[in-house]
Amino acid sequence: MQILYEDNHLLAVVKPSGLATMGLAKGEETLLTRSKDYIKRKYNKPGEVYLGVVSRLDVPVSGVVLFARTSKAAARLNEQFRTHSVEKIYVALVEGSVEPPEAEWIDWIREDERHRKVWLTQEGQGKEAKLQYRTLHKTGNNSLIEIRLETGRKHQIRVQCSGHGFPVFGDRKYGAKTVFPDGIALHALRLTVTHPTTHQRIVLTAPIPVIWKKFTVIF
Repeated sequence: MQILYEDNHLLAVVKPSGLATMGLAKGEETLLTRSKDYIKRKYNKPGEVYLGVVSRLDVPVSGVVLFARTSKAAARLNEQFRTHSVEKIYVALVEGSVEPPEAEWIDWIREDERHRKVWLTQEGQGKEAKLQYRTLHKTGNNSLIEIRLETGRKHQIRVQCSGHGFPVFGDRKYGAKTVFPDGIALHALRLTVTHPTTHQRIVLTAPIPVIWKKFTVIF
């Protein structure tokens, strides 16, 4: 397990693609159970270990995930996410030459629980989804983009990229044709939060998976 930050209040780790953050049946491994096991072993803690999930990623997505080690820290961090005072930066390899090279996308999305997907819909019908992107590099007819996520809707980046004509590599659920060997080419690169007790800003950065080097020259 790759630890990015750890103290008495927080634990930040790198989630590999293919591993659920949480929510599976008892006995199945998730990032949460793996992280609890790490804390239990390291500090020889008896009984159940508390970890509050304050950020999460879809199963095929890699990158920074933050846990709170106390309920007070969890409440304060959840408030930061609710008020959008957290900075969330992702990188994605997408199909197509993204134009314009830098812009803001504002869409409306609705959730389809039956098919476990979300869809773009008409303005006012669903939840508003906002992100800013900029193109970092182009290889052939594909693009590497950096995304600043302003809202945190389910599958938001995936459905917005697809809806604007630039599906994420490997994301067959949202129309990608390009095969990606390890989940999908979406990575939570950086998460910036205010520490719940020291009130200092903390920047958490997850290294880009090595497999990405086969698809872009920038890393």
